Amino acid sequence: MPEYKAPLREIKFVMDELLDMPQHYASIPAYADVATPDMVEAIIAEGAKFCEQELAPINRTGDIEGCTRHDDASVTTPTGFKEAYAKYVEGGWPSLAHEVEHGGQGLPESLGIVMSEMVGTSNWSWGMYPGLSHGAMNTVELHGTAEQKETYLTKLVSGEWTGTMCLTEPHCGSDLGILKSKAEANADGSYSISGTKIFISAGEHDMAENIVHIVLARLPGAPEGTKGISLFIVPKFLPNEDGTPGERNAVTCGSIEHKMGIHGNSTCVMNFDGAKGWLIGPENKGLNCMFTFMNTARIGTALQGSTAAEASFQGALAYAKDRLAMRSLSGPKAPEKAADPIIVHPDVRRMLLTQKAFSEGGRALVYLAAQQNDVVKKGEDEEARKAADELLGFLTPIAKAFLTEVGCEATNLGVQVFGGHGFIAEWGMEQLVRDTKIATIYEGTTGIQALDLLGRKVLMTQGQSLKNFTKIVHKFCQAEEGNEQMAQFVEPLTALNKEWGDLTMKVGMGAMKNRDEVGSASVDYLMYSGYAVLGYLWARMAKVAQDALAAGTTEEDFYKAKIATARFYFTRIMPRTKGHAESMLAGADTLMDIAEEHFAF
Repeated sequence: MPEYKAPLREIKFVMDELLDMPQHYASIPAYADVATPDMVEAIIAEGAKFCEQELAPINRTGDIEGCTRHDDASVTTPTGFKEAYAKYVEGGWPSLAHEVEHGGQGLPESLGIVMSEMVGTSNWSWGMYPGLSHGAMNTVELHGTAEQKETYLTKLVSGEWTGTMCLTEPHCGSDLGILKSKAEANADGSYSISGTKIFISAGEHDMAENIVHIVLARLPGAPEGTKGISLFIVPKFLPNEDGTPGERNAVTCGSIEHKMGIHGNSTCVMNFDGAKGWLIGPENKGLNCMFTFMNTARIGTALQGSTAAEASFQGALAYAKDRLAMRSLSGPKAPEKAADPIIVHPDVRRMLLTQKAFSEGGRALVYLAAQQNDVVKKGEDEEARKAADELLGFLTPIAKAFLTEVGCEATNLGVQVFGGHGFIAEWGMEQLVRDTKIATIYEGTTGIQALDLLGRKVLMTQGQSLKNFTKIVHKFCQAEEGNEQMAQFVEPLTALNKEWGDLTMKVGMGAMKNRDEVGSASVDYLMYSGYAVLGYLWARMAKVAQDALAAGTTEEDFYKAKIATARFYFTRIMPRTKGHAESMLAGADTLMDIAEEHFAF
C-alpha cells in the first residue's frame, strides 16, 4: 500500500501563496481572531499526524475486510475503524468548522476542507463516516428548528452521533421526482416514515452511538414530482429527554451492497418500516432543503478526485524512483546499476506529471471553492457574499465532475506506472482505481453535473455565470500583458477564455432550435470548462512561483517544479480542449439519429 505523507508544503503553497488565506481570514470578522496563522498551522500539522499514523495504516485493512452485517441487522466496521473514530472525536475534529453555539470551534470551512483532504487521501472509506455527518449538520443548522438543533446538531457536531443522507430508492436514482417513500402524520407531531432507500453510505455501523438519517419522503396528497417531496430527520435511536439514545426506531439495514470499491464503508439498503421522524423545513420543500446537504457532498466528492490523484501520485512517484528497467534513450543515467530507474523514461514522466498536474490543480480548485463558501457563510459585505455565492454555484458542478473524471484517470496512470505490479492488490494501486470510480457517479453523475452546468448555471442565466468567471480570468491575463515570462501561459489562456464564450453562444443558439443539443454538448462542455479553470489556476501558480524566484528563495527547486508542471499542463493537457470543442459542436443528430431498435446485438 502506498505510504501516505501529508503534502504540507503543497497545502501551504495553495493556502498562503496562491489564495492568501491569512488575509482572507483576517478580512472576515468571524474568523479573524480564531483562524490565526499559528492556529491554522498547528491544526494542519496535528491533522497530518492523525491521518498518517491512524488512518493510512488501516486503509488496506478496510478494503480487505469490508463491513459485516449480522443477523440482528447490526453492522461491524473493519478492524481499527471504530478505534480511529474514537480518537477522531477525542481530538475534536468533527467540530472544527461548525458554530460555537452548537459546540463547534467556529473555524472556517476552508480549513475544514484541508482536514478533509488529508483524511480522504489517507483513507477515503473511513473518511466517509464523518464526511456524511458534515452534510447532515449543515442541513439541520440551516433548516432545523431550535429544538432539532439542540437535540441532533449538538451531538453531530461533537461526533457522538453521525449522519446520513437517504435519497435513492431501488426504482429511482437521480430522478427523485418518482420516489415512493411515504410519510404520514402522527398525533404527537411526528411522522411515520415507510420505504426503502439504497446506496446509503455509512447507513449502519458500530462507530457512533446513534445515526441521524436525513430522509426524503412524500406526504399524503403531495404534488407529483419533485414539488411534492418533504425532508425528515429519522434517528436510529429515538432520543430520550436527556438527549441520550433511547428506544430503537423502526429503521434497519436490510443488506450491505457488494461494491466495486470503498469496501471499508458500509453502503446499505435501509428499510424504514413506520419509523418515527420529524419534518425539517416546510412541507413539499424537501428537495430545496436537501440541496444544502447535496452541495456540501458535491464539494466533498470533488475532493475525492483530487485526493485520489494525490494518493496515486505518491505511490507511483516512489515506485518510479526505485524500480529499475531498461536504459534511458539518451544514455545511462545510473551506470552503476543494472538498469535505470524508470522515472528517467519520458512516458513515465508523462504519467507522473499528469497525476501531479491534476492533484495540485485539483487542490487549488477545491480550496478556491471552499474560500468562496467562507464568504457566503460569514462575509459581512452583501455584494461580496452574492458574488461568492454565484462563483461557488458555477464552480461546484465543474469541480465535482471534472476532478472526479481526471482523478480516475490519475489512478489508472498510477497502476500503469507500476506495470504488472500495479495489477496486484498488495501494492494498493488498484484499490485506488476501485475506490475512486464511484466518485464520478454519486451526488449526481458526470452527465447530470454537466446538465446542471450548461443548462442551469450557464444558459438559464444567459451566460452571466460564465461571464462572471471569464471576467476574472480576463483581468488576470490583462495584468500580465508585457510579462515575457508569463506569455507562455497568458496567451493560450486568453485565447481559450474567449473561445469558451464563443462556444457557449453556439451551443445556446443550437439549443434554441433543439433542446437535445444541450444534452449532446454538456459533458464535452463541462470537461472543456474544467481544463479551462485548471488552466487559469496553473497560470496563477506559475506567476506565484516566478515572483518567489525573482524575490530570492531557498526553495528554488520547489518553485521551478511548479513552473515546469504549469508548462506541462499548458502544452500537454490543455490542448485536450480542442477535441472537446469539436465534439460539443458536432450536433445532437450524431447521437439521436439512430433508432432505438437499431441498438442491437
